[in-house]
Amino acid sequence: MKVFQTLALLLLSNVFMTFAWYGHLKLQEMKVTTHWPLIGVILFSWCIAFFEYCAQVPANRIGFQENGGPFTLMQLKIIQEVITLVVFILFSTLIFKGQELHWNHLAACICLVMAVYFVFMKG
Repeated sequence: MKVFQTLALLLLSNVFMTFAWYGHLKLQEMKVTTHWPLIGVILFSWCIAFFEYCAQVPANRIGFQENGGPFTLMQLKIIQEVITLVVFILFSTLIFKGQELHWNHLAACICLVMAVYFVFMKG
């Protein structure tokens, strides 16, 4: 159960993180934030990032082995990076039309998936 909770919270946190980091670019493209001062855009992103932390911190606490979870610290980080990449790919290709996925992007994804494999190997 802790595996599912951790992964679900990591996924949720990464959705918020992606919107906090890149959503303002879409809002600018849509002419919503075009005339906002930079500090306004930063504060808007921080408000979204608050919800990212509300999912990320519990995910790490639930998932961390020393708290009774199934993952080492290194495993948590690698899992988070892969989830970040998947969420970002979906976000950038679905929300930002014209952003294409090329062979080198796929090669990078394969390397990250291999990183997950290696981080779960017994050392």
